[in-house]
Amino acid sequence: MSSIQYQYKPEHLALSEPNKYNADNLRTEEMVLSMGPQHPSTHGVLRLEVVTDGEVVVDVVPHLGYLHRCFEKHAESLPFNQIIPYVDRLDYLGAMNSEHAYVMGVERMLGIQDDIPKRVEYIRVLVAELNRIASHFIAIGTYAMDIGAYTPFLWLIRDREHILRMLEWTCGARMLYNYIWIGGLFYDLPVGFEERCAEFVRYLKPKLQELQQLVIDNKIFIHRTASVGVLPLPVAINYGCTGPVLRGSGLRYDLRRVDGYSVYPELDFEVPIGEGKVGTPGDCWDRNWVRVAECWESLKIIEQCLDKLNGEHQRTRDFDPQAMVPKKIRPKAMDFYVRGESTKGELGFFFRTDGRSDIPFRCKARSCCYHNLSVIGEITKGGLLADLVAVIGSIDVVMGEVDR
Repeated sequence: MSSIQYQYKPEHLALSEPNKYNADNLRTEEMVLSMGPQHPSTHGVLRLEVVTDGEVVVDVVPHLGYLHRCFEKHAESLPFNQIIPYVDRLDYLGAMNSEHAYVMGVERMLGIQDDIPKRVEYIRVLVAELNRIASHFIAIGTYAMDIGAYTPFLWLIRDREHILRMLEWTCGARMLYNYIWIGGLFYDLPVGFEERCAEFVRYLKPKLQELQQLVIDNKIFIHRTASVGVLPLPVAINYGCTGPVLRGSGLRYDLRRVDGYSVYPELDFEVPIGEGKVGTPGDCWDRNWVRVAECWESLKIIEQCLDKLNGEHQRTRDFDPQAMVPKKIRPKAMDFYVRGESTKGELGFFFRTDGRSDIPFRCKARSCCYHNLSVIGEITKGGLLADLVAVIGSIDVVMGEVDR
């Protein structure tokens, strides 16, 4: 029995997964490492081809397609209303926000966007902002775990579970909701939901302060993330980055303010940006600080929605959330693009319709995670291999949306 555990063969590199780099374009001291696709720090089935010179990263090449969901091909064979469950499965951590953007696009093509009842719009914003907090909790919690802190992950998963239970109460689904329908909602809020939600907001505020002290202001966390993975603002813009990744680099760009869709123009909230308070603007710390600050702003939005839903737009016995849901969805022939501020940035949908069918000729999703991930090679060059994990986590990608 041979004691040799590994037998080197020159053809191993050529026979492995397709790589950008091979023996001909590597220097003698360089090495190719493959992180993923089954690796806890890659936040999904993502494979990174990492070229290193010792501990220093020379280049990072993302390889995609391990979770290909065929969303756009499915959409070419389904009526508009039946596509919504597939939209949920793009960014499955922020499905309400994805539904909101998609439904808004179809309503605008039909020309019924101004006929949607205000109560429906406020409920949409309420559940979307609850989902935004839940998504950011996953981003911050898993990021803390990536760089060695386990307790914040458990605390945030505990608090996220409260949100998921409330969303499950509204529609029966824990993560993939199919709640926001074209022209309305699947169902009105359950009786008592507004009171339970207000109670949750009061519960969460001190928990967010604890999170700030435990993670964001933690000296070890600051040393691990400050001035690491710096994304300069011009680079972020050129790569098409959006969401907390772009705002972390200092640009106050939020589609809820820029486009002013739904009832967001009627609500009072700030758009936090990275300012380099403890390091360099656009570093890993700034991106995480922006997410925590956005949780506070989402709580402000939720409180204002609850005031409206308990006040001038309170439930009535004759309110029908499906009153404006069209029986047949057949937009005119057009090319149309709509976008919304999802939990991770600009999620857009491009529609091409022929005017004769209730099935879109083309429905393409513009993934914010795809653009945010594309910048990974740019901001990790020259850094340390140990910092690569920190940079990936700070981008907060969901591969269901990247691979579509």
